[in-house]
Order: sequence, then C-alpha cells, then structure tokens
Amino acid sequence: MAAKTTNRIPFNRPFITGKEMHYIAEAVTQRGVGGDGYFTQRCARFFESQFGIEKTLMTPSCTAALEMAAMLCELGPGDEVILPSFTFVSTANAIVRLGATPVFVDIREDTLNLDETLVAQAVTPRTRAIFPVHYAGVSCDMERIMAVAEEHELLVVEDAAQGVNAHYRGKALGSIAHLAAYSFHDTKNYVCGEGGALCINSSEFIERAEILRDKGTNRSRFLRGMVDKYTWVDVGSSYVPSEIACAFLYAQLEALDTIAQRRSEVYDRYEQHLKPLEADGLLRLPRVPAECQTNHHLFHILLPDASTRNSLLEHLKSQGIGAVFHYIPLHSSPMGMRCGYHQGALPVTEDLSGRLLRLPLYCDLTEEEQLQVVGQVSTFLEDHNRVRAAA
Repeated sequence: MAAKTTNRIPFNRPFITGKEMHYIAEAVTQRGVGGDGYFTQRCARFFESQFGIEKTLMTPSCTAALEMAAMLCELGPGDEVILPSFTFVSTANAIVRLGATPVFVDIREDTLNLDETLVAQAVTPRTRAIFPVHYAGVSCDMERIMAVAEEHELLVVEDAAQGVNAHYRGKALGSIAHLAAYSFHDTKNYVCGEGGALCINSSEFIERAEILRDKGTNRSRFLRGMVDKYTWVDVGSSYVPSEIACAFLYAQLEALDTIAQRRSEVYDRYEQHLKPLEADGLLRLPRVPAECQTNHHLFHILLPDASTRNSLLEHLKSQGIGAVFHYIPLHSSPMGMRCGYHQGALPVTEDLSGRLLRLPLYCDLTEEEQLQVVGQVSTFLEDHNRVRAAA
C-alpha cells in the first residue's frame, strides 16, 4: 500500500485570532448555547452597522440563508430564476427545491461573474428573480443587474458567500440587492466552521424571514412582547445557528481588518511574482474591475488549456502544494441535464472552468511558502512551454 502523503503547503488554513475559545467559554458560562443569544445578536448587529444592511439574521450555513431567500421570493413551479452555472450547488438547490426552474446564463471572461449583458435577454414572463454570484470576492455588475430587475419587477438575491467585506462602488456586497447570503464556512475569509447569514435590505421581508427562520412560528414577536404566546403561522425550518458558532465567529469579526490586510498581502505577492508569467502568455491573473474592491477571497490563475491546468495541478500535488480546481459547471451536471441543459450550452463557462486553478491563500501563508508555490508554477510552465515549442 502506498504511503499516505500530506500537503506541506495546504490549500487552506483557517486563521485563529486567539479569542475564539474565550468567547465560547463565555457563552457556556452564560448558559446560553442555544440560538439567538448574546453572540448571535452581536454578529448580526456587526453586519448591520459595518456594512449598512437593514436587517441581518444569522443562519447555520449560507445554504440555509439561500433557502430562506428563495422562500421569501415565493418561488414555485413555473417560476424561473436567472443565475450562473459557475457556482456552488447551493445556489441552484435553493431554487429547485421549491419547484422553480434555474435559467443558467454564461459568465464574463474577466471576472467569471454572471454576464450582465446576457441577463435581460434571459428574462421571460415566468422570470421571478435573479441570483448573481460574486465570484472570488469580486462583485458582479450590480448596477446593471438591479436596473434589469427594476425594469422587469424582479427580485435580486446576492449570493455573497465569497463576498464578505468586499465592495462595489463603495457599497458592501450583501447590502445592494433585496436579499443576500453570506458564508462563514471553514474555507471563507471569516469562519466558524459552518455558518451563514441572511441579509435583508427590503423591510417588507423582515417579519416573514423571522418566522421562516424559527420553524414557521411567530416566536420572535413573542420574545419582543408583541403577542402573549407563539404558534405555527407559516412554513419554516430550523434556521437558527448555535450560539457556540457565533461566539467563534465574533472573534473573527473583531479581527476583520487584520484578516483583510493579511489576505491582501498574500494576494499582492502572488500578483507581483506571477506577472512575468502572464507577460510571457503562460497564464492569466485575476481581473478586478475598477469599481470593485475585492476581499481577496481566493487567488486563481487561468492556464492556456485544460490539459495544461490538469498537468500543473498534478505537478503541484506531487510537490506537496494544495492547489485545486473549482466548480464543475452546474448545467453540465446530471441535475443540470435533467433541467434541459447540455455540454456546449455555455461556452465561456465551460472554457474558463476547465482552465482555472486556485493557489493556496490564507493569512498564515508565509512569503517563503508562497515563493515555493510560485517557483513550482514557474518551473513547470516554462518547461512545459519549451517542450511544446520544440514539438
């Protein structure tokens, strides 16, 4: 049996501030480890004040927040929702589980975000909402997307799973559309293992969102003294996170700027050291439009073709470097094909997803480790290019 290898440089390593265990102990001491306790409320208020969100409800995951958002859009059989195929399955699941139909639209070549120029032509009389996904912490063109939505009286839900503390034209992602969803999964910038938040920017959704989140009951009104007892008033589920998770997360949020700065430094070093390879046409670096302020969630490179990407991926793995690809386009999946899609339907999505490679990026990644990553990428691509040229 071959020996099991471990990465010398992993793809991801969550940053720990040092206060997480202290806050967890405080939550336990206060005997408030259930839902909507002191730390859950502090996290919610943090997002409202820091990012200008009207109402934030903490959830057990971004998936839960997306499901709530889809329910608030009152999606059902016969409804259509426009979204990119280049996204995590939770974006589409939130739509499909209610019987609505996902309408996949191609992505932009620069940002890998939903192509806003294709959104309007995808609208039909059955379209009810648009779910843009902010890839890599870089915003979609929300100005144009919101304009299409207003023209056709559609709802917009930002999938900002990767967009916490990123901005578009000075506005925080998650604060722009009618609804939005955040993620605090172990791989994100700010983490608690599993966790999320529903961001509500249109007040008409707040009361029902509280009901859906608390198993379909009006318990939140009861706790505020607005009714003398609470009862079942709507369809809902258990979308309230543990206080333990939020205690952990609050320590992360207190270090918001520190984490942001450290990720920025790692990202900038990659750009600096890989620019010569881009100049030689061996790869393409990420693109961030001038109106977008990224949170440096991930650093990806685009290789000339899928074969080069796959070979580089295997080479880096052999050197103990945890590089990874990203989404398999949803439209080309078994479920996507059941929705009527086929390979070749979204050419830009298929091309870019096959050439994309993500490099390790986390706060504790040292400059020496980064230079190892860059060195291996450079050596492989330069050798690979020489072999091709000689063939």
